[in-house]
Amino acid sequence: MKITICIDEKATDLEISITCKQLTSDIEKILATLRMMNHQLTARKDDEIHLLDIAQIIYIESVDRKCFIYTSDEMYESDFRLYELEQRLEEYGFFRVSKSFLIHLQNIQSLKADINRKIRVTMSNGEVIIASRQYSDKLKERLGVK
Repeated sequence: MKITICIDEKATDLEISITCKQLTSDIEKILATLRMMNHQLTARKDDEIHLLDIAQIIYIESVDRKCFIYTSDEMYESDFRLYELEQRLEEYGFFRVSKSFLIHLQNIQSLKADINRKIRVTMSNGEVIIASRQYSDKLKERLGVK
């Protein structure tokens, strides 16, 4: 891979150009990272790539090394790993509640204490996600709940 940066004092806007022989998963990851700067995330559904506004995402689940992104009415697959999405989305109000789930804090409908210091988190789409005790104290702290 060759990276070239051209500094032009007359430039009025940032322009990024990618030249490649074919679109690969690595290039799609680069594009996804760039789009996230504009609060968008790329995901797949039915062999199509979709641009999702981060605000639409309710939660993300990791199953068998694949990440699934859930909105209020659709499910998409991401090329990123859960830890990568966690790093990229943390500043946008996402929080890891277990080894398999990343939730969007603004889409929490309710919280309920569960056994062994776990927390039942009901999301805006009605889905119930269990916050493991490893993450429950941090979740309560992040939400300002005692």
